[in-house]
Amino acid sequence: MTTYIPHTEDEINMMLTDIGNKSLDDLHTTIPVEVLLEEGLGLPPGISEADVVRSIRELADSNIGGYAGASRYVNAMLGERRLRNPYPLNSLVCFAGGGAYDHYVPPVVSSLASKSEFVTSYTPYQAEVSQGVLQALFEYQTMMSRISGLPVANASLYDGASALYEAVNMAVSYTDRHDIWISCGVNPRWRSVLDTLVDGRNIKVHPIKLRDASTDWGISHVSPELSPPAAIVIAYPNYLGALENIEQARELADGLGSLLIVAFNPISMGMLPTPGYYGADIAIAEGQPLGIGLSFGGPYLGILSCREEYMRIIPGRVIGESTDNRNRRAYTMTLRTREQDIRRERATSNVCTNQTLMAITATIYLSWLGPAGLKEVSRRCYSGAHYLHKLLCSIDGVEALYNEPFFNEFALKIPVNSEILLARLADEGFLGGVALDNELYDELYDDNVSHAMEIANDNSDSSSGHIDNSPADGKHRSSRTVEGKSDNGRRLLIAVTEKRTIQEIESYALSFEKALQ
Repeated sequence: MTTYIPHTEDEINMMLTDIGNKSLDDLHTTIPVEVLLEEGLGLPPGISEADVVRSIRELADSNIGGYAGASRYVNAMLGERRLRNPYPLNSLVCFAGGGAYDHYVPPVVSSLASKSEFVTSYTPYQAEVSQGVLQALFEYQTMMSRISGLPVANASLYDGASALYEAVNMAVSYTDRHDIWISCGVNPRWRSVLDTLVDGRNIKVHPIKLRDASTDWGISHVSPELSPPAAIVIAYPNYLGALENIEQARELADGLGSLLIVAFNPISMGMLPTPGYYGADIAIAEGQPLGIGLSFGGPYLGILSCREEYMRIIPGRVIGESTDNRNRRAYTMTLRTREQDIRRERATSNVCTNQTLMAITATIYLSWLGPAGLKEVSRRCYSGAHYLHKLLCSIDGVEALYNEPFFNEFALKIPVNSEILLARLADEGFLGGVALDNELYDELYDDNVSHAMEIANDNSDSSSGHIDNSPADGKHRSSRTVEGKSDNGRRLLIAVTEKRTIQEIESYALSFEKALQ
């Protein structure tokens, strides 16, 4: 940490003049020379705020007496997979992702976001008494527009899944089509929410499977019987962490006269081109990485931005800048497209509110980081993930699930059941990742491709008790067994954030290798 003195030189000189001193050294004249330090305190070099907090917590963790209750809670949650060496719940080092990430939240973020003016604020219908909140939301919209590369952003939605649904609504309204082609690389939980919300609305969602780790938009894969869609939806990075070819999706959308919806990771925008750069019509994201804690799954933040031609069908609220009757800058809710505010048949959304507090939290976080800070966070996520990927892939029996580039998350094939591996890693103090079980894996991948890959794995693993049960007729039937158990996903999804140190990454890799034995 660098020295922090809140006073300017002018303020310091003014105070010294008032007490009759010429310099700060004059304050020490009454102290005997023999006890004064001439060479400073001998402190170690400065480190980041996150590292300081971690060091202090390590000191606090030496007081293990207070952890008994937390340890009992962990064991109760794990059931049969009880920890042999119990760790307190909040001390498990997190390498899990899958849509929610353990990023560092600077104390300034929670301190400012918890101010009563924000926490207790009501919907800013009356602009004359809500200028502070309206300005904060206007700044939020500006930031979301910049990181997505699109000119218009709304004042937030509930979460990434609701943002996906609202983006689909926009596309259906704009094109008057009712089919959606969505990549299976989009978060499966988001797609599940979408399936639920479009039910009964005559919107047909067609999932497009993956090949390797990228969406297979090929003509041979996409059925010619499908109608041209209102939108094509793709994730960047996708659920497996892979960076897909957005330009290919843009070309497909242009050929079909469809909108392109891109689900992006806001932290990755410190390094990667924006969705707007690739020609996205609508960009959506989960805003949880922007200074919002994991919090057992919520509340989170839905981000949505779009091109100007879709402004009048954007869901929720748009805060605009204007002037008051004294010609002073003022803010107000400019657009609301829900049926409560306009004629029902013209409404394009029934979203009645937004995540104001979470949006303000994200605004504070990005204001604190600035462009250079966001780039540094993004770089540390990328570097840490690639370093861990290299370490883990050097372990016997571990290999990458795909060869596509990735940002801060990747998937591996492992020689043991992923749930067993995760339990062993928990024993070592790590929340080791997200298991990719067979049901999820088959949902993501083209059946022929995934089954061919599994047959190859079965044949290569026969010496370790992994039996190839494919019949002579060549038709693959999923009856793979490992030591008498179903091969329920020997695949693992791992994420690394800027919060993870080199020591934690290397320790995780050692524990990973130990857990495979």
